[in-house]
Amino acid sequence: VQLQASGGGLVQAGDSLRLTCKASGLIINNYSMGWFRQAPGKEREFVASINRSATRTSYSDSVKGRFTVSRDNGKNMVYLQMNSLNPEDTAVYHCSFKWGNNWSASSQGTLVTVSS
Repeated sequence: VQLQASGGGLVQAGDSLRLTCKASGLIINNYSMGWFRQAPGKEREFVASINRSATRTSYSDSVKGRFTVSRDNGKNMVYLQMNSLNPEDTAVYHCSFKWGNNWSASSQGTLVTVSS
């Protein structure tokens, strides 16, 4: 199973980015999917999740109202639209799938750097 995130980069505060997670060896239609991030020196942090049918989403308080998670089961991909970015959003972002009550381990992430 491979979950490869892309779309990160260096942006200024207030800018937007759209991250993409491409799944291989996994049919995401069978799983809730989530985005996590890890900043330097900090623990992995939940960002957002979306259920299998995309009828329910969940966000951390720090991104609620700014980030939007979506999915395209036909393309086996998950997205994270990030608006109004601020320096505190700087981190490596990666996606995971939910297995039972647990999220899969960190996969190949993409670095987002927000300058002030």
